[in-house]
Amino acid sequence: MSEPLELQAQKPYALDQLTQLQAQIMQSAQGMVVQRARIEKYRQSDLAAARDTYTELESIRTHLVERLTASQLFLLEMEEYPLASAADQLRHGLAGFQLMSTGYKPVYEALAKFAASFPTGQKTNAAIIGRLMNNIKPGYYPTDPDHISLILRGIRFPEGVTTNLFDPCCGCGKALRQLAQGNNCYAYGVELDESRAEEAQTRLHRVGFGSFFHSRISHEAFHLLFLNPPYLSVINENGGRSRHEKRFLIESISTLMYGGLLIYVIPYYRLTSDICRILVDNFDELTVWRFTDSEFKKFKQAAVLGIRKKRDTELPDTLRLEQLACSPAEIPPLTQLPESRYALPAQPITVNTFKGERFNQRELEQQLRRSDSFAQMMVRSELDSGVKHPLLPLSISQIGLIGGSGMINGLIECDTPHIIKGRIIKVVRTESEEKFNYRGDHMGSEITETISNKMIFNVLTPNGFKALT
Repeated sequence: MSEPLELQAQKPYALDQLTQLQAQIMQSAQGMVVQRARIEKYRQSDLAAARDTYTELESIRTHLVERLTASQLFLLEMEEYPLASAADQLRHGLAGFQLMSTGYKPVYEALAKFAASFPTGQKTNAAIIGRLMNNIKPGYYPTDPDHISLILRGIRFPEGVTTNLFDPCCGCGKALRQLAQGNNCYAYGVELDESRAEEAQTRLHRVGFGSFFHSRISHEAFHLLFLNPPYLSVINENGGRSRHEKRFLIESISTLMYGGLLIYVIPYYRLTSDICRILVDNFDELTVWRFTDSEFKKFKQAAVLGIRKKRDTELPDTLRLEQLACSPAEIPPLTQLPESRYALPAQPITVNTFKGERFNQRELEQQLRRSDSFAQMMVRSELDSGVKHPLLPLSISQIGLIGGSGMINGLIECDTPHIIKGRIIKVVRTESEEKFNYRGDHMGSEITETISNKMIFNVLTPNGFKALT
C-alpha cells in the first residue's frame, strides 16, 4: 500500500474528527437540556408547541447517538480503548433514555465528562500520534504470508481457466504473488512508490507505476480483487479530506467482474456505515474474519470477503456488518474460514487495458525483448537484397530527378565501366527588349531574368573526364 508524497505531513484524520465531535456532542447535550425545559414550559400553555419541541428533542437525541458511535470508532483508531468503551455505554444508555425524565443533570454531566476526556489539544498522546503519522508516511502494510495462506485456503480456483488477480496498491507484490503462485493466474498490480513497484515487477506479470486513481485499467476484467489499502484519511485533489480505504474500495470495484471475489483488508473499526453500505450494495455472501491474535492485537485487521453482484433496487440492511465495528469479539478468526469457501468464476477473460499513471520503461524493454518485431523490421526482403530494375524505362525527366538527387552516384558497371555523379545547377538567362512609343520614339530597354535548373552529369571514364548537360 502507498500514500502520495504530498500527504506525508497531514494531521491524523481521527484526531481532526474527534475535535469536531467533541464540540458537536456538547452542543447536542446542551440542546437536549434546553428542549426538555421548553417542553415543560409549553405543557401548561401550548400543547402543539410542546409536541413539536418533543419531536426536535428526539431528533437531537438521534444525532447525539450517531456522534457517539462515530467517536467510538475514532477513539479505537487513536488506541483510546477505555474511552471507546465509555462511548459504547453512553450510546446504549442514551438510546434507551426516557426523554420525558427529569434526570437530565447526570446525563449531561456524563456526556460533558466524556467529551472533555477526548485526546485533543494538550491531552493528545504524542506516542500514539507518532505512530499514526508514521503510518501515513510510509503508508505500507504488507499482509503477512501466514494470513495470506489462511485466505488462500478459502479460495477455489477453476480448473483449466487462467484467472486474473489485481491489487491496486500492491507494494512489493509479495501478497499477490503468494495468491497467484501455482494457481494458473496472471497477477496485475499498481504501486505508487517507484522502488516498490520495480521490486513488484520481479514477482507479478504486470505492474502499473504511479497512482491507481490516475491509471487506465479495463473494467470487469479480474476474477479476484485483493485490496489492502492505506487506512488513514488524507487531503484529496479537491482539498477535502477522504478516507483512502473507502476511496480505493469505491474506485476499484469496477475492475472486478460480476461473480468475482473481493478480499478487503481493513481494521475492524473501519466498518463504518458508509463502508458497510458500499459492501452490501455491491457484494453477496459477505463474511468478515479477524486476523490471528498477535496480528489482530497489533493492527486490528480483518478480512472482508464477498462476491460481486449487480446492485439491487432495494437497499440491503447494513446493521449486521456495522455491529462488528463495535463488537470485535463477535468476528470469527481467519483460521475458521472454510476451505474453498469462495469459488472464482470459470470464465476466461482478457485484460485489454492496463496502463499505470507513469510510463513503465522497464516493462516496455521486457516486452520488446520477448517480441520479434525488431528482428522482422531488420530482415532484408528479397526485393531489398536483389538487383532492382525499373518496371518501365525511365523518362528523361525521371533520369534527371534520380541523377540530381544523388541516387545514381557511384560506379556504373557495364562494358565500359565509369563513375557518374549528377548535380543540378541554376542557370540565369538575361534578355533585353527595346521599348518604343506610338510615334516610334525609343523609350528605353526592359531587362528580364529567367532562372532555370540545369542537370550536369560528371562522368569519369577510362578515357578521361566528361561533363554531360
